[in-house]
Amino acid sequence: MTHVGVAVVGGGAAGVAALRTLVDAGQDALLLEAKDRLGGRAHTVWTHGGPLDLGAGWLHSAEHNPWVAIAEAEGFTVDRTLPRWYEQWRDLGFSPDDKAAAIAAYAAFDRRMREVSPASDRAGDALEPGCAWNGYLDAISGYINGAGSSQVSIADYLAYDDAATATDWRVAEGYGALVARHAVGGRVALGTPVTRIGASAKVLRIDTPRGALTADAAIVTTSTNVLAAGAIGFDPRFDDVLHAAACLPLGLADKLFLAVDGAAELEADAHLLGNPRSPVTATYTLCPFGRPVIEAMFGGEGARAMEAEGLGGAAAFAIDELCALLGTGWRRRLRLVAGSAWGKDPHILGGYSHALPGRATMRQVLATPVDARIRFAGEACSPTEFSTAHGAYKTGVDAAHALIG
Repeated sequence: MTHVGVAVVGGGAAGVAALRTLVDAGQDALLLEAKDRLGGRAHTVWTHGGPLDLGAGWLHSAEHNPWVAIAEAEGFTVDRTLPRWYEQWRDLGFSPDDKAAAIAAYAAFDRRMREVSPASDRAGDALEPGCAWNGYLDAISGYINGAGSSQVSIADYLAYDDAATATDWRVAEGYGALVARHAVGGRVALGTPVTRIGASAKVLRIDTPRGALTADAAIVTTSTNVLAAGAIGFDPRFDDVLHAAACLPLGLADKLFLAVDGAAELEADAHLLGNPRSPVTATYTLCPFGRPVIEAMFGGEGARAMEAEGLGGAAAFAIDELCALLGTGWRRRLRLVAGSAWGKDPHILGGYSHALPGRATMRQVLATPVDARIRFAGEACSPTEFSTAHGAYKTGVDAAHALIG
């Protein structure tokens, strides 16, 4: 039976970071990834003349995002063009007065979360009943948390908000491509899902459909939804950890890309919000990097609705929204070229984590080892930088350092 020093379970940002840290420290490490590629929820595809990020796309909080330095060291291009999420190109469908009112409603919502802080710890309980912009606020929660405000802990919502900065950059060649590149030089077994980690003996036994192996230690970076679903078996000592994972479910955040005929009429990197009064809507980036595509992102309730429709139905919805803003003549000029549905990926089962109301402390439970030989890592383990690839990276590095000693 094969033996390794450290088995890293999962090849997303956390797993890749752990592998790289272990290899650079001269450790014997093997990364086991269920999918046929690395990157996890950072996934770059090449189509329509360039790279498109179907998952993580922004180097959030770039001032303290380690992927910035990694990208530059690897020869990737860091584009410092800031997002324009709070603009509405040409005021289409969202007048300046309405936009100001919506932003004011968000500021009031934020104040109520901080100053009133409902005992329920439920962000939705800080919404003003009957406010005309509650749909807008739930759409924003969907993009930030992957879930509507009624499903999200206030403490969790604010922890992320207070730690984040407004500096968000991009990787021109693709964030997913960067994450995958960072694993070069490490041993990787793709198409190898882990089904059980046994910790009763002196060495860990790690079962996979391709056979078992043993390891001195393991770093588990599998998503919380996969952990909570019981896809990996653990002994009963880990029940609290698996319960913590269930309290930190993945919301949904999906993207699709539409090719544009005659894209020169659109302003590069301009932004549109489809319907500012509904949570079932998309946020659109026109011609990112000047490329002839429109990027649509759905979050929370909108993403759930679109996954139910399938990519074709989601594309039809996005084209309807865009034509309502740009004009019906655009319908024949837009076509689907790529998209994601993370909730349907059996090895991930969602977008990024949010704490359920009253459960923000579960992030610490998930990150605290039950057995010194087994560490959990991933964005859900970060107390303030969850839902990001850089939060995942930092937890992977920390887990590796803890094992190296």
